[in-house]
Amino acid sequence: MARDPRYDILFQPVRIGPVTTKNRFYQVPHCTGMGWVRPRTLAEMRGVKAEGGWGVVNTEYCSIHPTSDDQLHISATLWDDTDVRNHRLMTDKVHAHGALAGCELWYGGARTANIATRMVPMDVASRPNSVGHPFQSRAMDKEDIRNFRRWHLNAALRAKAAEFDVVYVYATHGYLLDNFLDPEVNTRSDEYGGSLENRTRLVREIIQETKEAIGDRCAIAVRFAADAVEDEDGKPVIGERQEMFALMAEMPDLWDINIQDYSLEMGASRFVKEGSLEPYMHWIKSATTKPVVTVGRFTSPDTMARWVKTGLADLIGAARPSIADPYIPKKIEEGRVEDIRECIGCNICYSGDSLSVPIRCTQNPTMGEEWRKGWHPDRIEARGSDSQVLVVGAGPAGLEAARALGARGYRVALAEASRVLGGRVARESTLPGMREYIRVRDWREGQIAKMENVEVFRESRLTAEDIRDFGADHVVIATGARWRKDVYNGQRFEAIAEDATPVFTPDDIMDGNLPEGPVVVYDADGYYMGGVIAERLRQAGLEVTLVTPDNQVSAWAENTGEGWRVPGHLMRLGVELVTAQALSWFDGETVTLSCVHSERERDLPAKGLVVVGQRAPVDELYTALRYDADGNHAELPFTLARIGDAEAPAIVAAATYAGHRYARELDNDVDIDVPMQHDKVDVGLVVPPVWARAAE
Repeated sequence: MARDPRYDILFQPVRIGPVTTKNRFYQVPHCTGMGWVRPRTLAEMRGVKAEGGWGVVNTEYCSIHPTSDDQLHISATLWDDTDVRNHRLMTDKVHAHGALAGCELWYGGARTANIATRMVPMDVASRPNSVGHPFQSRAMDKEDIRNFRRWHLNAALRAKAAEFDVVYVYATHGYLLDNFLDPEVNTRSDEYGGSLENRTRLVREIIQETKEAIGDRCAIAVRFAADAVEDEDGKPVIGERQEMFALMAEMPDLWDINIQDYSLEMGASRFVKEGSLEPYMHWIKSATTKPVVTVGRFTSPDTMARWVKTGLADLIGAARPSIADPYIPKKIEEGRVEDIRECIGCNICYSGDSLSVPIRCTQNPTMGEEWRKGWHPDRIEARGSDSQVLVVGAGPAGLEAARALGARGYRVALAEASRVLGGRVARESTLPGMREYIRVRDWREGQIAKMENVEVFRESRLTAEDIRDFGADHVVIATGARWRKDVYNGQRFEAIAEDATPVFTPDDIMDGNLPEGPVVVYDADGYYMGGVIAERLRQAGLEVTLVTPDNQVSAWAENTGEGWRVPGHLMRLGVELVTAQALSWFDGETVTLSCVHSERERDLPAKGLVVVGQRAPVDELYTALRYDADGNHAELPFTLARIGDAEAPAIVAAATYAGHRYARELDNDVDIDVPMQHDKVDVGLVVPPVWARAAE
């Protein structure tokens, strides 16, 4: 199909200093959990984005020196020539598809405790570690500043040697250069503190020195916040930012604009929608002639085109959308807008960085698997046989299995017990703030509808006998899981009420079966479900107390960035929050709690209790097929597997991955002892330690 002319503006080239990007699609720097540890994994992932049409593809933040070590988080590094060689893996992949490669030079300051390198962190002043480690930075003196400038310059030269086309000066997000700019943080009395001109001095010096050193071939970008302080969403407080920007407006070749509130800039879709930075961007373009890029979890080409046409930005920045679908630019260019795999804003990708593992994606199960498994987001190998596959259950795992099997060319029958496809995502997307999760179903349902070799059977609750009679060559059970009413005590599940006492679960709430109030929501899950169930009950006018055994509300959601917003959001709705309390008993009138630290008990009056704890696999159908009356494996005329929550309840991203993995591995020999290649250092060449070399 031809490209819609409304989107032609997105494919115009843009001059960025000495280089030109072929279009306006710009993958901004974003963390990956790959960094210096997994260079081949990183290079392949970035290369796929370039193949998908992104005009500029950047690294994550890239440490310039061992005094900026952010572990446990895995960043990129440019400390020595080894890093140069590793980065060439990425730049070669990106350049092979006609895209520009960018590198974000980074120095963390008080953000980094340097736990791995054990070097003393430096910042504008002696400050506590900004993420809670029991370390402080030392205040930089003039020699430290000279050293920092040299380290930054050396890293820029290494970036050029690694064939990067765009090199960043990173002056935001609470890192070192941002702290020099901040009038509250920068309390220095020398030429680097006090007046606005003094506080911008170091940034201006770094821009100038970087440009002089590599500006003949590399564009210089600056990452900068458009507002002065975090404030109410959508109502920016500009402060002195316009004056500060004016001092530097024409110095770099590109401005990458963000805001002070990172939980809004990369907020989960429960709280933040597409294009959320628009109120912050109105003044930027009028203050500089240089191209501007910013983000907004853009998935709609109409929104992208409007931002360019109205002068909000010159380049459409993306991190999460480029993860969910690395082929967004190509799909728009080829007139396949309906095929875009839209980001749902769950921030599972962000959790990868939080947990120091490669990024994952709910929508794109191939993310992070491009190198070690050879998976591609838009290509899949042809079927290995002329087989028919029966997929039982059309939740996220079943839908993805059916879609990917169909793409391989298999004859697929997808049987769903209910009228509505989507399983858990269809139900969860009805809860407050969760609407965008329905994209998990909608995209897959839309793709399946195009496939003549995939048949969907709704309202088809199958028995084991039905499946045996169906005649498929392969059967995969994807029947999901149900929420439990008992509570796991660390060793086993325990009842917390008499059988006659009504205890509710999220399944009940999603079915519209609500308790009387006051109600206690007991959240032992720690992710999003407890919070959204509490919000749903408040919407119904009930008095709600959320209780968790964790020391904070929605503890695991800290990994996805939601944890920053959930407690305040619930409190503003009138939900009472109680932490570090385990659920002991409910008698229909009172909930008995036990402090997890002291075991001291307390009672809360409650007419209703909702347990958000663990889930039980719905695997009765699998068990009936797999085992005979004696408990032995039954002889079956087809292969049998179970996937997703029916195998082991987990997050939605695990379900889509399970479905995709099943489809990829069908009719392929997989060595279960060595199921993937590993991106790690080969110690075959042993380098002696420094002291041994000195002794020689």
